[in-house]
Amino acid sequence: MAGTLKLKLAMLATLAAIIGISTLVIAIILSLLGASLITMGIVVVLWNIFQWLIAPYIIDAIYRVRKVSRGERPELYEILKRVSAESGIKTPELRIADIPIPNAFAYGSPLTGNRVAVTSGLLNTLSLDEIEAVIGHEVGHLKHRDVQVMMFASLLPAIFYYIGYSLMWSSIYYSGRGDRRGNGSLLVLIGLLSIAVYWILTLFTLYLSRLREYYADRHSVLVVPDGAKKLALGLVKIVESAAKVRTRYTNLGNLSSFKALFIADPDNAAKDLADLSRYGFARTESELITKYLRRKVTLAEQVAELFSTHPNIVKRLRALIEAA
Repeated sequence: MAGTLKLKLAMLATLAAIIGISTLVIAIILSLLGASLITMGIVVVLWNIFQWLIAPYIIDAIYRVRKVSRGERPELYEILKRVSAESGIKTPELRIADIPIPNAFAYGSPLTGNRVAVTSGLLNTLSLDEIEAVIGHEVGHLKHRDVQVMMFASLLPAIFYYIGYSLMWSSIYYSGRGDRRGNGSLLVLIGLLSIAVYWILTLFTLYLSRLREYYADRHSVLVVPDGAKKLALGLVKIVESAAKVRTRYTNLGNLSSFKALFIADPDNAAKDLADLSRYGFARTESELITKYLRRKVTLAEQVAELFSTHPNIVKRLRALIEAA
């Protein structure tokens, strides 16, 4: 319970930092340039909301997702129904993504409702017990409204991105017309400031994404019997298999378009597998506890994690065992 409370406080603090920094910088920019930028901000917000509403259709197309009937996969339906009931939410729609990478993701919008998708690669790689723990993680994302939270958190960096580049292009226009009032220089300065704020907020957003992965892991531990061990073993199998699949297939680049949705980052599969090998991963619970709780993540791994949507695999496994 103490660990869950710390996660909640960390997420609230991160959101507060994102909102606070954004509000301060927007106020400074508006005071310098006037309220005309409000229109740009409104356009960016509306565009991102529109993308959120239609995102499930895009995801279905990219990942070749199809709805499955209860008769086709009764065991998966029972797992999803049971985990959803334990979580206190309405059972989301079950779907299967026809891709070889083992993974799962939760998504949805007011237009489509909530959905949980598992890949064909996951079904061929994990046992039913491990799949249950993975589904518990994905249902946790829906329970915590992570789709909506991350959409909101991603809006603010997007606003500064568009403001920054728009002002940079506007400065070129002023320079070309022989700017004598220094408007071009001011636009360049504010544009560079906006781009810098965009990168800062992006780091905060990535950190928030990693916290919510930990939070969803803890939800799986709460609603799935022996969920920590099942999810830990499932994550390692996902990492091992994903690394092999990405080596075998060279045309999977577009499958990373929405990788923040996944339970594990497929682009980091090879690195995660190397980390596990270096730390002598073993598949019994006792060996997990004795080996992982003693390990320290290197400085290079900590730096790399700053730019990732998912936690370092070793830290994540350690957190799972501690949560148990």
